[in-house]
Amino acid sequence: MNIRPRVATDDAALAALWERSVRATHDFLSEDDIQFFLPLVRDAYLPALTVWVGDNPDGTPAGFIATGNSNVEMLFIEPAYRGQGIGRQLLDHVKVLHETLSVDVNEQNPQAHGFYLHYGFEQTGRSPTDGEGRPFPIIHLRLRAA
Repeated sequence: MNIRPRVATDDAALAALWERSVRATHDFLSEDDIQFFLPLVRDAYLPALTVWVGDNPDGTPAGFIATGNSNVEMLFIEPAYRGQGIGRQLLDHVKVLHETLSVDVNEQNPQAHGFYLHYGFEQTGRSPTDGEGRPFPIIHLRLRAA
């Protein structure tokens, strides 16, 4: 898989990938929640973060990872490609760029929580709401030092 930096023309495709992935994995979000976050992802988060795109051989994105400093802000995989190691490859890519890595995971997304624990992150705390103050508890994790 080719991993490359995001360019502005990727934003619509990455936001659409985000939406498909969220619909497949975040069953605790309502349609209103998804519609609230979609323009934020596309217009605010993607341009503000360091984003790496994992491309399929045909050049379409299979997934992407976004970091802000040493925090993984987003890691989303095209639903058809989940379980094929793309998330691990994207994490491996950013791991070499940062001395430490942390991530916040929705408590209601046990698959993501398990993925990060399996990768080597350890839980460091919990918050009752997300960064927007919404009632989605967050689990805070940090990657164990090698």
